[in-house]
Amino acid sequence: TGVCGVLVDPTNERTLVTRLDAANNFTKDHLETAAVQKLLVASKVVYSAGFFLTSGGPDCTALLGQHCADFGKRFCLNISAPFIAQFFGEALDATMPFVDILFANETEAAALGEARGWGSDVATVALKCCDLPKASGRRARCVVFTQGADSTIVACEGAVTTYPVTPLAKELLVDTNGAGDAFVGGFLSRLVLGEGWDACVKAGHYAAREIIQRPGCTVPDT
Repeated sequence: TGVCGVLVDPTNERTLVTRLDAANNFTKDHLETAAVQKLLVASKVVYSAGFFLTSGGPDCTALLGQHCADFGKRFCLNISAPFIAQFFGEALDATMPFVDILFANETEAAALGEARGWGSDVATVALKCCDLPKASGRRARCVVFTQGADSTIVACEGAVTTYPVTPLAKELLVDTNGAGDAFVGGFLSRLVLGEGWDACVKAGHYAAREIIQRPGCTVPDT
């Protein structure tokens, strides 16, 4: 499905060299299979990484997003990497009307802001994203930007809320690979239970904090 080489330097910062494989060859045909349609109908929340905008693009996200809009489900998108905002703007523009929750880290948010002419201030970019047109008027779009050790921000209905990240001792930091995905996993685990943003962010911070204390994208046994 893909390959990712991770280079971790002595300060525990990482550099990724990736081959997207599956994401670069993804088409709507897969989403239209009976097995996937069954899962889609049973779902409450649909989440997509931004990497799928490089191949299946709006054809795929429109199918998923329209289903969510029609049946009152949430469609979530992660920008995933700065190059998505920089070089796949048309696909992102076509997808955004369906997005109920947009995720990104501070680098991706800044890249999006610069590509759109909004500047690189993450709070400003978050509010601008909130105001983009939506396919469904059932709920306002919310935007969640993580910033590593700095506060996570959640923008929704014209307001920005900041959530401080509990400091982690430097000697406990092992590998930041997977931190963003872990945050989203924790966040969505509370969302599907109907809990509010405070609980969602708290769970996201917990999951990310656990991941960065372990090598690779692994989880503790308990």
